[in-house]
Amino acid sequence: MIRQDEIALVVDSQKETFLKRESGFVRDALMYVPVADSFATIITGIRRCGKSTLLLQLLRRDYQDAIYLNFDDIRLSGFEVNDFARLHREIEKREIKVLFFDEIQVVEGWEKYVNQLLREGYKVFVTGSNASMLSIELGTHLTGRHLSMELFPFSYSEFIRFKELDNGEEAIMKYLTTGGIPEYVKTDIPVILNALVDDILMRDIAVRHAVRDANSLRQLTAFLITNIGNLVSANKLVGMFGIKSAATFLEYFSFLKDAYLLEFVPMFSYSLKIQARNPKKVYVMDMGLYTENSISTSDNIGRRLENLIFLHLRRKYKHVFYYKERGECDFIAMEKNTVKEAIQVCLDVNDENFDREYNGLLEAMQSLGLKEGTIVTLNQQDVFEKDGMTINMIPASEFLER
Repeated sequence: MIRQDEIALVVDSQKETFLKRESGFVRDALMYVPVADSFATIITGIRRCGKSTLLLQLLRRDYQDAIYLNFDDIRLSGFEVNDFARLHREIEKREIKVLFFDEIQVVEGWEKYVNQLLREGYKVFVTGSNASMLSIELGTHLTGRHLSMELFPFSYSEFIRFKELDNGEEAIMKYLTTGGIPEYVKTDIPVILNALVDDILMRDIAVRHAVRDANSLRQLTAFLITNIGNLVSANKLVGMFGIKSAATFLEYFSFLKDAYLLEFVPMFSYSLKIQARNPKKVYVMDMGLYTENSISTSDNIGRRLENLIFLHLRRKYKHVFYYKERGECDFIAMEKNTVKEAIQVCLDVNDENFDREYNGLLEAMQSLGLKEGTIVTLNQQDVFEKDGMTINMIPASEFLER
């Protein structure tokens, strides 16, 4: 239990600190934040991707006065669902109708309180760093009363603007190494990304989900980050890292995905059963996290480029798959159950790999009824036409600006 005067102290202290912050680099996402009367705006994304900064930019652009409260504060560590009544009295006392709640999901029952606020005419903005948890709780108590968006680390376009780089191969190589976590982009201090992964594993996963063997979770995470672009299967991992159950691996995969640390891309099929029983390709949600947390002794530029293209597609599409029949295609992007794009990624197309890359993409296009496909490379450009279908080979620097 936290007294109302203690809540008031935290609100005042946090707001003073919050408003003293620089607005920072204006994010592209700012113009897409969904706002509507009687709806809560929910912004999710990996820790340290800039959610709080986005709220600050929104506040300064559209709201001259608002209450800001970050629940991931040690002074609120004892906050319980009953404390919302005291918080509400404090909000009413201040006569402010716009509320910004950062990481409110750490308090059980938060969604019921947000629902109450909406009924009373408040405008509510909520951030959180766990996708699945938010959707479950929102679906229970805020059905039809919330607008959601995901925030990712700096995109390539944001990165080159922030760094004042010319779009081209050199900038791509820099982004492949640095990634887009804002604080790391600004400082180049590796420990920031090491600490970020540890925070996610301990605070967002181990504590929240009562994971007993945190060391096994750490080992598995390092293994998965190192193996970006490769197929992973829970059944084939059984016995590794001291984990003896495929169900435990699947549970850990789900936790890592929900925390926006890793993504597991299924094989394309209209059948959910086929998707579920086939291995998935693993990708990390920021390239800097690979640089600072992979245990590989190789630069793996080709895998990095493939992961980078995945991140670009993931920003545009909720559903991304890989294609595998006779040949393979790296990515199939879908929107509203309609296939939109087929993309092959190859660092350097040459005589040894051209047939494999070209034919795999062509097979996917024919199977899915696409007239155009794309091969993304580091610096090559070409156009191929066959049977009314067109394959464009383009440099990554061009593809990422689309």
